[in-house]
Amino acid sequence: MFKQLSNLAGDEIYLLVSLLIFVAFFIGATIVLFRMKKAHINYMSQIPLESENQTNA
Repeated sequence: MFKQLSNLAGDEIYLLVSLLIFVAFFIGATIVLFRMKKAHINYMSQIPLESENQTNA
């Protein structure tokens, strides 16, 4: 497998770049998730449970 990665000849570079973007996105999303404040997570989790009267007041 590593021989194939070291011998990139054209289109394979696009596959590696897309893989790196994919991995970077999910690592970034994980970092944001762990840095998010607990109070904000609780607030966001309660939004769908509120009635329409409370949100339109």
